[in-house]
Amino acid sequence: MNIREINEEYSVSGQITVDEVDEIKALGFKSIVCHRPDGEEFGQPEFAAVAKRAEELGLKIKHVPVGPMGVTPAAVADMVDALEEFERPMLGYCRSGARSTATYEHAQRQRG
Repeated sequence: MNIREINEEYSVSGQITVDEVDEIKALGFKSIVCHRPDGEEFGQPEFAAVAKRAEELGLKIKHVPVGPMGVTPAAVADMVDALEEFERPMLGYCRSGARSTATYEHAQRQRG
């Protein structure tokens, strides 16, 4: 897991595993947003499995998949909702962290 801080409220990472959710909680994150569609790559953990562990640990989690079409208005709206509803610091993840960064940046512009 390679976590990169964007600012005090938001960091990004490549794909996380169910086992890494415990470490994410221990690092002080309060919520997680997944920007990766299920089934994108062989062996990728499904969102439901990651979400189950996050919820067991008391973390809020949301699935805002960003696929090959890029960041859509719907994804931006879902990310704005997550930023308004979830406690921070928040971790966004996808395959490399790039979609999580782009979605956050679009959401921040929309939030003003």
